[in-house]
Amino acid sequence: MQLPILNTSGEVVGQAEGNDVVFGATYNPDLVHQALVYYQANQRQGTSNTLTRAQVSGGGRKPFAQKGTGRARQGSIRSPLLRHGGVVFGPHPRSYRKRMPKRMRRQAFRSVLSTKVTGERFRVVQELEGVDSKTKAFAVVLAAIGVTGSALVVTRGQAPDIARGVSNLPRVKAVRADLLNVLDLLRYDMVVMTPDAVAEANELWSETARAPRKVKSEEAA
Repeated sequence: MQLPILNTSGEVVGQAEGNDVVFGATYNPDLVHQALVYYQANQRQGTSNTLTRAQVSGGGRKPFAQKGTGRARQGSIRSPLLRHGGVVFGPHPRSYRKRMPKRMRRQAFRSVLSTKVTGERFRVVQELEGVDSKTKAFAVVLAAIGVTGSALVVTRGQAPDIARGVSNLPRVKAVRADLLNVLDLLRYDMVVMTPDAVAEANELWSETARAPRKVKSEEAA
């Protein structure tokens, strides 16, 4: 698959070779949804905690007499009915982690990335490293290549000048190609890649073969 390469002025200056497996995959909404839930769940810390009535301090004596006050009877100040009492069904520390096979995660990634290409929300831009690391300079470049909303700027390896230049732009994020994931691709409207990042994506995500099964020593014998 040929992907047009733009310069920083928005003019087509060449073609980049994109692997059809990576940039031409069929969209699978069920798989993408499963991957999205996987990434979002694994970002949750699960550290929220509340105290039950058994964990709240105090409550050793009856707060007031059983009869004669006109109020509803109460046996402890730790009751969930009272202020500062325990919480009935509150959250407690737990793990929200989910598991998803690697091949499914990779295919979901290809599916979303290919949708960006077919939906014309994908740009390959060369010489981004040469742009002045100023917010105004990168805003001009993004406008020239047709980025009007949120964007994900993808580079090969660390690119501190690019990251610094887009850091103050609203809804624009710089990320390394090897750290791309389904969550970021869905969160940002457009994807802007350097030619080197396209080449790295071809290397990282084009492999579809199943890993060979490890044979136990007993089976080998």
